[in-house]
Amino acid sequence: MDYGNLVSRSFEYTKDALVGKWMQWIILAVLSLVQGLTLSLIPLLSGYSVRVLSGKEPAPEVDDWVGLFVDGWKLNIISLVYMLPAIIVFLLFGGLGAIGIIASEAAGGDPAALGAAVLSIIGGFLLAGVIAIILSFIALFAILRFAHTGSMGQAFAFSAILEHIGKLGWGTWIIAVIVLIVVAFVYGFVVGIINMIPFLGFIITLFLSAGFAVFYGRYLALVYEEAPAPV
Repeated sequence: MDYGNLVSRSFEYTKDALVGKWMQWIILAVLSLVQGLTLSLIPLLSGYSVRVLSGKEPAPEVDDWVGLFVDGWKLNIISLVYMLPAIIVFLLFGGLGAIGIIASEAAGGDPAALGAAVLSIIGGFLLAGVIAIILSFIALFAILRFAHTGSMGQAFAFSAILEHIGKLGWGTWIIAVIVLIVVAFVYGFVVGIINMIPFLGFIITLFLSAGFAVFYGRYLALVYEEAPAPV
């Protein structure tokens, strides 16, 4: 897979979607602000990202606000469901660790009990982190399947999702995500510098956030379409 070509095509797609279409770009920037302020409780930008993730070409218009809201929440729910195992593991080990700390204090600060409790919390955190990383690769593909099919249930068609990843190649998929993470890191670095500019930096960041949402959606859609999706 030519990752550089995918990045280039995604950038061109983003440019065509926003440059010269200032009203659309302004609307998406506002949606980015709204989603950030509401902590994704009004996930309109995520809803638009779902449309881009579906592979629509050229980039879709910003319309059907109810549809954007619903798709944004579907994406939120899918992400939460996939992360539940990691959350449960962390809460379980963290809870046991907290109980151990309380018991240690009740026993007059037993160092052995306190150490075991701390190890339980650290172990739970590490195990939950590993589970979250593994599931995130599957969850991302599940979101792409949801976006392409329009069916939330297809996000949990595990056999089809794993079969599709297998056709694409696990190594190919993992590298594709890592490439996106590197791009996101560069984006974050640039945004961090821009944010140092009083007020104007914040405004520029909103526009860049909207652009990055289009970029990553298109990039992932292109990767997804590199292999035929199972029925």
